[in-house]
Amino acid sequence: MSHLDEVIARVDATIEENVIAHMNELLIALSDDVELSREARYEQQQRLRHAIAHKDRHNKEELEARREHLTHGGVIL
Repeated sequence: MSHLDEVIARVDATIEENVIAHMNELLIALSDDVELSREARYEQQQRLRHAIAHKDRHNKEELEARREHLTHGGVIL
């Protein structure tokens, strides 16, 4: 298995785990990975950035839905 394949598998597993802190840690670690080409590194970092953005958007939507569910006419039930 090539280094790129290992990195792709690691990114896949981290995205599947769906924990923003772990995605950020890997994003930073990839910045220092000299074994990857600039293009390969950028591609994997973009995958992580997209997953982080999607999770953040999803969290905001869930928070808003919860707030709407808990409030009725401006009063918390």
